[in-house]
Amino acid sequence: MRNFLHDHLDPGVFAPDAVSTLIAAFDGAWQSIIASGARLSDQQSELTRELLAKYIIELTRQGELDERRLRDGALRRLAHSNLRSSPPVRK
Repeated sequence: MRNFLHDHLDPGVFAPDAVSTLIAAFDGAWQSIIASGARLSDQQSELTRELLAKYIIELTRQGELDERRLRDGALRRLAHSNLRSSPPVRK
């Protein structure tokens, strides 16, 4: 998450306390995905982590600073983004 923040945000956009909250929310969201038993390829894992980080940053920019709400909001947005995708065609 720190690397993602470094790559996608201008320095000083968030206070150090907020950055700690973002990281904790991201770690919690990622642990929830792992605990769910989801089987992700390396590519899917990387994309999922990137999406979680983006969602958490977006929610923080909207003023949310509660770790639990950031985690849950990011997971909810991730679930909705997957629901909007078309299921793979089975042959």
